[in-house]
Amino acid sequence: MTLVELMVSSTLAAFILTGVLTMFLFLGRSSANIINYSEMEAEARNGLEYFAQDTRQAADLVWNSADSITLTVGANAITYAFSSTTGTFTRTTGATTVTLIEGINSFTFSGYKVTGEAVDLSDLSTASHRTAASTVTKQVQLYVLASRQSTTVTTATNTVLSARYILRNKRVSA
Repeated sequence: MTLVELMVSSTLAAFILTGVLTMFLFLGRSSANIINYSEMEAEARNGLEYFAQDTRQAADLVWNSADSITLTVGANAITYAFSSTTGTFTRTTGATTVTLIEGINSFTFSGYKVTGEAVDLSDLSTASHRTAASTVTKQVQLYVLASRQSTTVTTATNTVLSARYILRNKRVSA
């Protein structure tokens, strides 16, 4: 082999090795991103399943704030709340609190009357406003925007708009 042949083969090998390493890094980043999406989707599905089951069985609903409601299911009071400081959506029964969804950037509860008209949740600061909103609410809906970020991957976001869950056991008149 001559020195020229050796230089050409080394250059070609370097290009091939660069391509292989680039693909390896790209695949690693893609799989980390897919794992983030998968975890967020599983959390959202699991959290909405708990919420849907409790909401459909609830005989009453109390608005604690725009970010928190308490459902009465049988003899149990179950509180669902969003914490903007920790970015979590939790379910509390008695002394047990379970985090259902983490990494939340934006969260909104929406309430609807039996007619489908939106319940005014703009001012729940007073007990009378909370009672008025609680009395007419027949359906509840969630909006969640969550995100996850790994050190080597761009931020993965997941937006969830739930169905309107009907409180089947709650009596509300039009």
